[in-house]
Amino acid sequence: MATAIFGSIEAGAIYALMALGVYLSFRILDFPDLTVDGSFVTGAAVSAVLIVGGMNPFLATLIALFCGFAAGCITGLLHTKGKINPLLSGILMMIALYSINLRIMGKSNVPLLSEETVITKLTAFWQGLGLDNGLHALFSDSGFAPKTWGILILMLLLALVVKVIIDSFLKTDFGLAIRATGNNETMIRSFSADTDLLKIIGLGISNALVALSGALIAQYNGFSDVGMGIGMIVIGLASVIIGEAIFGAKTIVRATFAVIGGAILYRLIVTLALRVDFLETGDMKLITAFIVVCALVVPKIVERQRENQRKKRRLVQSKQKANESGEQLAAIKTNS
Repeated sequence: MATAIFGSIEAGAIYALMALGVYLSFRILDFPDLTVDGSFVTGAAVSAVLIVGGMNPFLATLIALFCGFAAGCITGLLHTKGKINPLLSGILMMIALYSINLRIMGKSNVPLLSEETVITKLTAFWQGLGLDNGLHALFSDSGFAPKTWGILILMLLLALVVKVIIDSFLKTDFGLAIRATGNNETMIRSFSADTDLLKIIGLGISNALVALSGALIAQYNGFSDVGMGIGMIVIGLASVIIGEAIFGAKTIVRATFAVIGGAILYRLIVTLALRVDFLETGDMKLITAFIVVCALVVPKIVERQRENQRKKRRLVQSKQKANESGEQLAAIKTNS
Protein backbone atom coordinates (compact mmCIF):
# COMPACT_ATOMS: atom_id res chain seq x y z
CA MET A 1 0.00 0.00 0.00
CA ALA A 2 2.77 2.44 0.99
CA THR A 3 4.63 1.60 -2.22
CA ALA A 4 1.53 2.31 -4.32
CA ILE A 5 1.00 5.66 -2.58
CA PHE A 6 4.66 6.58 -3.05
CA GLY A 7 4.42 5.71 -6.75
CA SER A 8 1.26 7.80 -7.15
CA ILE A 9 3.01 10.83 -5.63
CA GLU A 10 5.96 10.31 -7.97
CA ALA A 11 3.67 10.15 -11.00
CA GLY A 12 1.62 13.09 -9.66
CA ALA A 13 4.75 15.26 -9.58
CA ILE A 14 5.37 14.54 -13.28
CA TYR A 15 1.70 14.98 -14.24
CA ALA A 16 1.80 18.34 -12.42
CA LEU A 17 3.69 19.74 -15.43
CA MET A 18 0.77 18.73 -17.66
CA ALA A 19 -1.70 20.23 -15.18
CA LEU A 20 0.23 23.53 -15.23
CA GLY A 21 -0.10 23.54 -19.02
CA VAL A 22 -3.84 22.92 -18.78
CA TYR A 23 -4.07 25.70 -16.19
CA LEU A 24 -2.50 28.16 -18.65
CA SER A 25 -4.99 27.37 -21.43
CA PHE A 26 -8.08 26.67 -19.32
CA ARG A 27 -7.80 29.35 -16.60
CA ILE A 28 -5.44 32.01 -17.95
CA LEU A 29 -6.51 32.05 -21.62
CA ASP A 30 -10.05 30.73 -20.99
CA PHE A 31 -9.51 28.38 -23.95
CA PRO A 32 -10.94 24.80 -23.90
CA ASP A 33 -7.90 23.23 -25.56
CA LEU A 34 -8.37 19.56 -26.42
CA THR A 35 -5.00 19.50 -28.19
CA VAL A 36 -3.67 18.26 -24.85
CA ASP A 37 -4.80 14.68 -25.59
CA GLY A 38 -2.58 14.68 -28.68
CA SER A 39 0.36 16.86 -27.62
CA PHE A 40 0.90 14.69 -24.51
CA VAL A 41 1.50 11.70 -26.79
CA THR A 42 3.57 13.83 -29.17
CA GLY A 43 5.99 14.57 -26.34
CA ALA A 44 6.15 10.88 -25.44
CA ALA A 45 6.50 9.73 -29.06
CA VAL A 46 9.22 12.21 -30.05
CA SER A 47 11.33 11.57 -26.96
CA ALA A 48 10.93 7.77 -27.23
CA VAL A 49 11.89 7.60 -30.91
CA LEU A 50 14.89 9.90 -30.44
CA ILE A 51 16.13 7.99 -27.37
CA VAL A 52 15.81 4.67 -29.19
CA GLY A 53 17.71 6.29 -32.05
CA GLY A 54 20.62 6.98 -29.69
CA MET A 55 20.11 10.65 -28.85
CA ASN A 56 20.90 12.03 -25.39
CA PRO A 57 17.61 11.69 -23.40
CA PHE A 58 17.78 15.28 -22.08
CA LEU A 59 18.12 16.66 -25.61
CA ALA A 60 15.34 14.33 -26.82
CA THR A 61 13.07 15.61 -24.03
CA LEU A 62 13.88 19.21 -24.96
CA ILE A 63 13.00 18.55 -28.60
CA ALA A 64 9.73 16.94 -27.46
CA LEU A 65 8.95 20.14 -25.55
CA PHE A 66 9.43 22.24 -28.72
CA CYS A 67 7.22 19.83 -30.71
CA GLY A 68 4.46 20.36 -28.14
CA PHE A 69 4.96 24.12 -28.48
CA ALA A 70 4.54 23.83 -32.26
CA ALA A 71 1.34 21.79 -31.86
CA GLY A 72 -0.14 24.41 -29.52
CA CYS A 73 0.80 27.23 -31.91
CA ILE A 74 -0.96 25.45 -34.79
CA THR A 75 -4.12 25.18 -32.68
CA GLY A 76 -3.81 28.90 -31.99
CA LEU A 77 -3.40 29.62 -35.70
CA LEU A 78 -6.48 27.52 -36.55
CA HIS A 79 -8.51 29.55 -34.08
CA THR A 80 -7.14 33.06 -34.63
CA LYS A 81 -6.32 33.07 -38.35
CA GLY A 82 -8.68 30.32 -39.51
CA LYS A 83 -11.54 31.71 -37.38
CA ILE A 84 -12.41 28.22 -36.17
CA ASN A 85 -14.26 27.73 -32.89
CA PRO A 86 -11.80 27.18 -29.99
CA LEU A 87 -13.25 23.78 -29.08
CA LEU A 88 -13.25 22.62 -32.71
CA SER A 89 -9.68 23.88 -33.22
CA GLY A 90 -8.47 21.71 -30.37
CA ILE A 91 -10.45 18.68 -31.57
CA LEU A 92 -9.09 19.00 -35.11
CA MET A 93 -5.52 19.28 -33.86
CA MET A 94 -6.02 16.37 -31.48
CA ILE A 95 -7.27 14.15 -34.33
CA ALA A 96 -4.42 15.24 -36.60
CA LEU A 97 -1.85 14.55 -33.89
CA TYR A 98 -3.09 10.97 -33.51
CA SER A 99 -1.96 10.17 -37.06
CA ILE A 100 1.18 12.31 -36.70
CA ASN A 101 2.15 10.45 -33.53
CA LEU A 102 1.68 7.11 -35.29
CA ARG A 103 3.91 8.38 -38.09
CA ILE A 104 6.56 9.50 -35.58
CA MET A 105 6.64 6.16 -33.76
CA GLY A 106 6.07 3.97 -36.83
CA LYS A 107 3.97 1.67 -34.64
CA SER A 108 1.53 2.00 -31.79
CA ASN A 109 4.02 1.32 -28.98
CA VAL A 110 7.72 2.06 -28.48
CA PRO A 111 9.37 0.32 -25.46
CA LEU A 112 12.10 2.12 -23.50
CA LEU A 113 12.88 -0.45 -20.81
CA SER A 114 16.36 -1.23 -22.15
CA GLU A 115 17.23 2.40 -22.97
CA GLU A 116 19.01 5.04 -20.95
CA THR A 117 16.44 7.74 -20.17
CA VAL A 118 16.17 10.94 -18.17
CA ILE A 119 14.70 8.89 -15.33
CA THR A 120 17.58 6.37 -15.25
CA LYS A 121 20.17 9.17 -15.48
CA LEU A 122 18.51 11.14 -12.66
CA THR A 123 18.27 7.98 -10.55
CA ALA A 124 21.98 7.26 -11.08
CA PHE A 125 22.86 10.89 -10.23
CA TRP A 126 20.78 10.78 -7.05
CA GLN A 127 22.20 7.47 -5.91
CA GLY A 128 25.67 8.88 -6.49
CA LEU A 129 24.89 11.58 -3.93
CA GLY A 130 24.28 8.88 -1.30
CA LEU A 131 21.19 10.62 0.14
CA ASP A 132 18.95 7.54 0.00
CA ASN A 133 20.65 5.95 3.01
CA GLY A 134 19.94 8.99 5.16
CA LEU A 135 16.30 9.15 4.05
CA HIS A 136 15.84 5.42 4.60
CA ALA A 137 17.20 5.83 8.13
CA LEU A 138 14.89 8.80 8.71
CA PHE A 139 11.80 6.79 7.73
CA SER A 140 13.01 3.45 9.11
CA ASP A 141 10.43 3.56 11.94
CA SER A 142 7.59 3.60 9.41
CA GLY A 143 8.87 0.37 7.84
CA PHE A 144 8.70 2.00 4.40
CA ALA A 145 11.85 1.98 2.24
CA PRO A 146 11.37 2.83 -1.46
CA LYS A 147 14.00 1.83 -3.99
CA THR A 148 15.04 5.48 -4.33
CA TRP A 149 13.74 8.89 -3.28
CA GLY A 150 15.50 10.55 -6.19
CA ILE A 151 12.69 10.60 -8.78
CA LEU A 152 10.13 11.97 -6.31
CA ILE A 153 12.37 14.75 -5.00
CA LEU A 154 13.86 15.73 -8.39
CA MET A 155 10.46 15.74 -10.14
CA LEU A 156 8.96 17.84 -7.34
CA LEU A 157 11.87 20.26 -7.70
CA LEU A 158 11.31 20.39 -11.47
CA ALA A 159 7.59 21.10 -10.99
CA LEU A 160 8.40 23.88 -8.50
CA VAL A 161 11.00 25.41 -10.84
CA VAL A 162 8.46 25.41 -13.69
CA LYS A 163 5.89 26.93 -11.33
CA VAL A 164 8.27 29.76 -10.38
CA ILE A 165 9.06 30.40 -14.06
CA ILE A 166 5.33 30.55 -14.90
CA ASP A 167 4.67 32.87 -11.95
CA SER A 168 7.46 35.19 -13.09
CA PHE A 169 6.38 35.02 -16.74
CA LEU A 170 2.76 35.92 -15.94
CA LYS A 171 4.00 39.03 -14.10
CA THR A 172 5.88 40.35 -17.13
CA ASP A 173 4.20 42.77 -19.58
CA PHE A 174 3.69 39.93 -22.07
CA GLY A 175 2.32 37.64 -19.36
CA LEU A 176 -0.03 40.33 -18.07
CA ALA A 177 -1.27 40.85 -21.65
CA ILE A 178 -1.99 37.09 -21.95
CA ARG A 179 -3.92 37.18 -18.66
CA ALA A 180 -5.85 40.24 -19.83
CA THR A 181 -6.68 38.47 -23.12
CA GLY A 182 -8.22 35.61 -21.18
CA ASN A 183 -10.19 37.98 -18.95
CA ASN A 184 -11.46 40.46 -21.54
CA GLU A 185 -10.19 40.07 -25.09
CA THR A 186 -12.22 43.01 -26.43
CA MET A 187 -10.74 45.39 -23.88
CA ILE A 188 -7.12 44.35 -24.42
CA ARG A 189 -7.62 44.57 -28.20
CA SER A 190 -8.86 48.15 -27.81
CA PHE A 191 -5.38 48.94 -26.44
CA SER A 192 -3.91 47.83 -29.80
CA ALA A 193 -2.58 44.58 -28.36
CA ASP A 194 -2.12 41.69 -30.81
CA THR A 195 -4.48 39.23 -29.10
CA ASP A 196 -3.99 36.65 -31.87
CA LEU A 197 -0.24 36.47 -31.15
CA LEU A 198 -0.89 36.34 -27.40
CA LYS A 199 -3.26 33.39 -27.81
CA ILE A 200 -0.91 31.53 -30.16
CA ILE A 201 2.08 31.93 -27.83
CA GLY A 202 -0.03 31.11 -24.77
CA LEU A 203 -1.33 27.89 -26.31
CA GLY A 204 2.19 27.04 -27.47
CA ILE A 205 3.59 27.35 -23.94
CA SER A 206 0.66 25.36 -22.55
CA ASN A 207 1.21 22.44 -24.92
CA ALA A 208 4.99 22.61 -24.49
CA LEU A 209 4.49 21.83 -20.80
CA VAL A 210 2.03 19.05 -21.69
CA ALA A 211 4.52 17.52 -24.13
CA LEU A 212 7.30 17.77 -21.52
CA SER A 213 5.09 15.87 -19.09
CA GLY A 214 4.31 13.27 -21.77
CA ALA A 215 8.01 12.78 -22.54
CA LEU A 216 8.85 12.26 -18.85
CA ILE A 217 5.88 9.95 -18.26
CA ALA A 218 6.93 7.77 -21.22
CA GLN A 219 10.45 7.49 -19.76
CA TYR A 220 9.02 6.91 -16.26
CA ASN A 221 6.68 4.12 -17.44
CA GLY A 222 9.24 2.66 -19.86
CA PHE A 223 7.18 2.98 -23.04
CA SER A 224 5.36 5.36 -25.34
CA ASP A 225 1.91 4.37 -26.56
CA VAL A 226 -0.33 6.09 -29.07
CA GLY A 227 -3.33 5.75 -26.73
CA MET A 228 -1.69 7.12 -23.57
CA GLY A 229 -3.14 10.62 -24.08
CA ILE A 230 -6.83 9.64 -24.14
CA GLY A 231 -8.69 11.58 -21.45
CA MET A 232 -5.60 13.59 -20.50
CA ILE A 233 -7.50 16.90 -20.70
CA VAL A 234 -10.00 15.60 -18.13
CA ILE A 235 -7.17 14.54 -15.81
CA GLY A 236 -5.59 17.98 -16.20
CA LEU A 237 -8.88 19.73 -15.47
CA ALA A 238 -9.47 17.46 -12.47
CA SER A 239 -6.04 18.40 -11.10
CA VAL A 240 -6.73 22.13 -11.58
CA ILE A 241 -10.23 21.99 -10.07
CA ILE A 242 -9.24 19.80 -7.09
CA GLY A 243 -6.23 22.00 -6.35
CA GLU A 244 -8.24 25.23 -6.53
CA ALA A 245 -11.02 23.76 -4.37
CA ILE A 246 -8.61 22.68 -1.61
CA PHE A 247 -5.77 25.21 -1.72
CA GLY A 248 -7.55 28.24 -3.23
CA ALA A 249 -6.60 30.40 -6.21
CA LYS A 250 -6.72 34.02 -5.08
CA THR A 251 -3.30 34.80 -6.57
CA ILE A 252 -1.28 33.36 -9.44
CA VAL A 253 1.40 32.09 -7.04
CA ARG A 254 -1.21 30.29 -4.96
CA ALA A 255 -3.09 28.98 -8.00
CA THR A 256 -0.01 27.37 -9.59
CA PHE A 257 0.89 25.82 -6.24
CA ALA A 258 -2.69 24.52 -6.02
CA VAL A 259 -2.39 22.95 -9.48
CA ILE A 260 0.71 20.97 -8.42
CA GLY A 261 -1.00 19.90 -5.21
CA GLY A 262 -4.14 19.00 -7.16
CA ALA A 263 -2.19 16.78 -9.58
CA ILE A 264 -0.62 14.85 -6.71
CA LEU A 265 -3.93 14.59 -4.82
CA TYR A 266 -5.67 13.34 -7.95
CA ARG A 267 -3.15 10.49 -8.31
CA LEU A 268 -3.53 9.64 -4.63
CA ILE A 269 -7.33 9.57 -4.88
CA VAL A 270 -7.22 7.31 -7.96
CA THR A 271 -4.75 4.96 -6.26
CA LEU A 272 -6.90 4.71 -3.14
CA ALA A 273 -10.08 4.30 -5.21
CA LEU A 274 -8.59 1.39 -7.15
CA ARG A 275 -8.01 -0.32 -3.80
CA VAL A 276 -11.79 -0.63 -3.38
CA ASP A 277 -12.81 -4.24 -4.02
CA PHE A 278 -15.50 -3.68 -6.65
CA LEU A 279 -13.44 -1.25 -8.74
CA GLU A 280 -11.01 -2.39 -11.46
CA THR A 281 -8.22 -0.73 -13.46
CA GLY A 282 -10.63 -0.32 -16.38
CA ASP A 283 -12.81 1.88 -14.17
CA MET A 284 -10.15 4.61 -14.06
CA LYS A 285 -12.01 6.92 -16.47
CA LEU A 286 -15.20 6.48 -14.44
CA ILE A 287 -13.27 7.34 -11.26
CA THR A 288 -11.81 10.41 -12.99
CA ALA A 289 -15.26 11.60 -14.06
CA PHE A 290 -16.59 11.04 -10.54
CA ILE A 291 -13.68 12.97 -8.99
CA VAL A 292 -14.23 15.92 -11.36
CA VAL A 293 -17.97 15.98 -10.63
CA CYS A 294 -17.26 15.93 -6.87
CA ALA A 295 -14.64 18.66 -7.22
CA LEU A 296 -17.12 20.83 -9.13
CA VAL A 297 -20.24 20.17 -7.04
CA VAL A 298 -18.97 19.79 -3.45
CA PRO A 299 -17.36 23.29 -3.16
CA LYS A 300 -20.60 24.87 -4.41
CA ILE A 301 -22.67 22.92 -1.86
CA VAL A 302 -20.26 23.91 0.93
CA GLU A 303 -20.32 27.56 -0.17
CA ARG A 304 -24.14 27.51 -0.33
CA GLN A 305 -24.32 26.11 3.22
CA ARG A 306 -21.88 28.76 4.45
CA GLU A 307 -23.97 31.48 2.78
CA ASN A 308 -27.14 30.12 4.42
CA GLN A 309 -25.37 30.09 7.80
CA ARG A 310 -24.20 33.68 7.25
CA LYS A 311 -27.78 34.72 6.41
CA LYS A 312 -29.08 33.01 9.56
CA ARG A 313 -26.44 34.72 11.72
CA ARG A 314 -27.28 38.12 10.19
CA LEU A 315 -31.00 37.48 10.79
CA VAL A 316 -30.38 36.50 14.43
CA GLN A 317 -28.15 39.55 14.97
CA SER A 318 -30.73 41.89 13.43
CA LYS A 319 -33.45 40.40 15.68
CA GLN A 320 -31.24 40.83 18.74
CA LYS A 321 -30.58 44.45 17.81
CA ALA A 322 -34.29 45.04 17.27
CA ASN A 323 -35.11 43.50 20.66
CA GLU A 324 -32.41 45.55 22.37
CA SER A 325 -33.69 48.73 20.72
CA GLY A 326 -37.24 47.87 21.80
CA GLU A 327 -36.13 47.24 25.37
CA GLN A 328 -34.23 50.52 25.48
CA LEU A 329 -37.24 52.40 24.08
CA ALA A 330 -39.54 50.75 26.64
CA ALA A 331 -37.11 51.66 29.43
CA ILE A 332 -37.03 55.30 28.29
CA LYS A 333 -40.84 55.48 28.22
CA THR A 334 -41.05 53.87 31.68
CA ASN A 335 -38.57 56.35 33.15
CA SER A 336 -40.32 59.25 31.55
